This record gives sequence, C-alpha cells and structure tokens, in this order.
Amino acid sequence: MAFVKGVTEEVHRRTLMEIQSQVLASLTDHTTTQDVADMLCAKAEQLVPNSIATLLQVSIHGDLSILSGKCLPVGKASKLNALTLTPSEIEDLRNTPHHASALIWSLTQDHEQNTDLHTCWASAVCNASGDLIGIFVLFSRNKEKITDWPQKIVSGCVPSCASIIEHEKTRNKINQFHKVDSLTGLFNRTTLTSRLKQMATQEEHIPFAVLVLDIDLLQDVNNVMGYHCGDTLLQTTAHRIASYCRGQYIVARLGGDDFVVVLPDADRKKACKLAHELSCLTRKPIEVQGRDLVASLSIGISFYPTNGTEIEEVLGAAEIAMRQAKKQARGSFRFFGKSGNSNVRERLIIGSALRDALQKMQLFLVYQPQICALTGTLYGVEALSRWQHPTLGFIPPSSFIPIAEETGQIEAIGLWSLEKSCQQLIEWEQNNVYVPVVSVNMSAVHFCSIELPERISATLKKYNLKPHRLTIEVTESVAMRQDPETAANLTAIRNIGVGLSMDDFGTGFSSLSRLAQLPLTEIKIDRSFIEDFENNVSSLVVAEAAINIGKRLGIKVVTEGVEREDQVKKLQELGCDILQGYFYSKPLPPQDIPVWLNTFPARRACHHA
Repeated sequence: MAFVKGVTEEVHRRTLMEIQSQVLASLTDHTTTQDVADMLCAKAEQLVPNSIATLLQVSIHGDLSILSGKCLPVGKASKLNALTLTPSEIEDLRNTPHHASALIWSLTQDHEQNTDLHTCWASAVCNASGDLIGIFVLFSRNKEKITDWPQKIVSGCVPSCASIIEHEKTRNKINQFHKVDSLTGLFNRTTLTSRLKQMATQEEHIPFAVLVLDIDLLQDVNNVMGYHCGDTLLQTTAHRIASYCRGQYIVARLGGDDFVVVLPDADRKKACKLAHELSCLTRKPIEVQGRDLVASLSIGISFYPTNGTEIEEVLGAAEIAMRQAKKQARGSFRFFGKSGNSNVRERLIIGSALRDALQKMQLFLVYQPQICALTGTLYGVEALSRWQHPTLGFIPPSSFIPIAEETGQIEAIGLWSLEKSCQQLIEWEQNNVYVPVVSVNMSAVHFCSIELPERISATLKKYNLKPHRLTIEVTESVAMRQDPETAANLTAIRNIGVGLSMDDFGTGFSSLSRLAQLPLTEIKIDRSFIEDFENNVSSLVVAEAAINIGKRLGIKVVTEGVEREDQVKKLQELGCDILQGYFYSKPLPPQDIPVWLNTFPARRACHHA
C-alpha cells in the first residue's frame, strides 16, 4: 500500500488510540478547542501523506461550518462553509456515516478551480444520541483511491472528533449563558452594553438609534393569568422581534417587559419606520392558554451621540421617552429630546390638525415627472403628498409624514393618495393629456393589512384603469421584510398587474438573495448616491452596482434626485432606465403637468444641444 508503506495496521491502530488519548487530555487541560482540532487534523495528515484534513460542525439546521482546516484552499473552504444539508442527507449520514465521502465530494467539486485535490474520504460524526454533529474529511492530492486505508483512518478519528465537537458545544453554551437572557434567548443588558460601547468607539463614529420597547399588556397578564402566561407572552414577542430583525439589528432584553432594538446609521425617518414596523408585529394575536392576546408596544427612541455620549445615558434617554409614550397613549412611540419633551408641543399641534386635514381638503398631491433615460420621453409621474394649513401654513412632508405614521393616520393618507392619483390619470386623459404611469407611496402600515390588494384592484376598476398604469412604491425596509402578510401582499399586488417599486434602494440592508425573490418591477436608487459622483467613487460604485443588479434581474432602475446635467450623462452611461429630479422638473400640481409636457421637448432639446 502506497500510503502506508512499511507501516502495519496494528501500528496505525495504536497511533489512533494515542491520538484519542492526546485529544481527551488536551480537552481537559484548558487547551482551546481550535488547537485540539488542529492537532487532530495534523495527525491525520501525517498518517495519510498528500492529504488535507478538515473537521466540520453540523448545526441542528444542517448548516456546515469549519472547526479546523488550516491547509484547505480558500475556494474549497468557502464552499464548505456555505453548505446546508437537507433533512434526507442528514438522515442518510446518521444511518450510513461513510456516505459522507461521496456527498462532500459532490457538493464541493468545482471544475473551474484547480485546487490539486482529486478525491476525498469522509465520515459522519454523531453524538451518543445518534444526532449528526459533524463530518471529518480527508481530501487527497493523489488522483486515485489506491487503498481504503485512509477511510479507516477517518473512521478511527471519529470518536476524537465527537469529543472535540461536544466540548466546543458545551463551551459555547457556557459562554452563551453569560451573554443571553435565559427566558428569551436574546442578548442580556450586559452584552447589549458591551456591543454598544464597541459601536461607540469605532473610528467611523457612526450614529445609531436605540429603541426601547415595552409590552403594555404584560403586567395585566401576570396579575390575571399568572407569570407562566406572562413568560409565554414575553417569549413569543421576543421571537417575533428577533425574527423580523434577522441579524440586521442588535436585539436584547433589558429585563422585565422591556426590549431594545439598535438601528445602526439611523436618522429620525429610519427610526420612525422601524418603530411602526415593530408595532405592526404585535397586531397579530398571541394565543395564551386558549385566549388571543393583542399586546401593543410603547416605544421610546434616542440617538447616539445626539442624546448622550455615554451608553447608559443613551439607554436611559430611550427608557424615559418610552415611559412618556406609554403615559401619553399605549401603543405609541416617542423621540427623546433634551428634557424628554422636545418638540412635543409642535408634534401635538400638527397631529391634532392632521386629523381634520383630509376632511377639510387641506392635503393635496403634486406630481414629479419621471423620464426615460434612453429616449428622453415621459415614463410616468410620482404622486407626492403636500399639506397647506390655513393658520400653520405650508407643512413639509418631513414634518407631518412621521407624525401621520406615529398616530396611524398614514393609512388613510395613503389610500387617499391612491384614489386621487388614479382619478387624476383619468382627468388628464379627458383633457387629451396622456401620462403613462403614476407611482403611489404606501407605508409599512398598509402592508400589514390583507385588504390592500383588494383595495388597489377596486380602485383600478372604479376608474377603468389598466393595472400596468399604476406602480406602488414601498420602502426597502418593508420590501425586505419576510413576514407572511408582507410577502402575500407584494405577490398579490403584482399578480393584479400593478408595478412594484422599491424606494431608497441601497440605504438599508438589502439581501440580494431576498431581492431576487421579490416580485419587483422597479428599484429606486436613493439621491445620496449621485450627489457627488466626481469626488465620491464609492457612491458611483454603489449606483453602478444597483443598475447592474436591476439589469440582471430584469428590473427597471429609477434614480431620483437628478439635478445636474453631469449626473444625467453619467447615469445614461451606466445604463440607468429612468431619471427623476429637479433637472427635469420639480413636483408639479396636476394642472401644470399639461403645460410642462408641452414645453418639455423644447427644454430637452436645449439641454442636449
């Protein structure tokens, strides 16, 4: 045998026993699990010349991760770390461990990469209960399997592998116990504080928002139904928050009925949206002992470093704001000011006036043209809400939209915008003015309602409009949500034939795999990425990447905030489909659209001369 020339099987068996003894001794003398795993792999590589050993952990969900594999080529390591076994594959390995050889080889083969690895031997690693916990693999640089001895080496190392993986799991559990809340599995206050301090000391000095969430109903549940029911409510709420955030934000339990969500690189608008989206999570009843409980969240929001440069100060500010929100109206949220009351009077005045704004016809729509970058013709318009109050004067959207979201009035405003926009298309047509498409913004609240697709369909029928003439704009954060209601609404709206546009693309946490699954017809690049093309290479790269993503997915790309001719030319070069911004027109009242259309060709000729 070429691999074991001059060495008997008996010697190898003794060697394997010695390795197992060394592994057990090392695990009890405080040697790190990583070092022990590396030692095992090195010993196996010595026994099988021209081989590379690796020890893989397998999670309960079938995800593979490399515990040791120093000599693995980068490409092979990346493939292994990205693998997830199917339930049938897991079951097969539990019953027939040596099937791991063929499975690992088939899953990691890459004909495009020359790694000099030509075959492999592998075995599943199971614990005492028979659960699959790992896989031990030997890759060989030899082109032929001229002996089965390496497979025996692999199988002989399996008990040591099991000891190493079980030790690693125990160590992780101990570490986790000190880091997480035992009831919910979320970070505890100590871990939260540590993470926030790390964020605060980063050189980039990126600001972040802290949202403290309080379950309004918990104390009543504890008093009436018992603490075990309160625990169920806590656990379910924690699971919903964590599932929604999905690793994008830090989520922790402060204690009692309070949770914390940390939103990095956030402004008031983003924090406001997240607060509403988290509030929507509690609209679905939670079944506790046969009763359906609807537990609202009172939320306080503070910002680092605006509301403090010390972490406890920022957390305290959010807690104060939460208590004030709870006192004012359960299920609401509030931003913290210098005294905890900053801008409260102004917000109350605007919120009160907003309740009557629709009925008194103080709200109106303006329309900003969108232009085909290639042809220079009108693609459509975006409908934007405006408010003119008789005594308060013109109130900008940045002031009243967040309050409308906070008070729940955004739902009525959004549906009114939908109705008025469709009506306006017909009125233009009656005056021989053809606007191909109108885009209407919908908020997170709308996508919590299963009635939204039906409402859109009914509005189209009312005005006898073809579905393709309407596009619904949704923010990136809403589109990326993975709750069933949002996914069902997006699919149902697209099935009607209505367009779907993701607004502010690139400002949040888009997952490309998730993006590919969404039934989008458009993505809108945020204006921040085109403001300084010449001096900001990063923004240019992001814009170009977004445009290329759109092309690959067959999605039109709209860029908003276009104000200069150099931006137009660059976006045309990059292949952007639609351009929108003050370079072409400010948002116009409906009666000015026909005038603009009549003069636009002349202005366009002037710009391109």
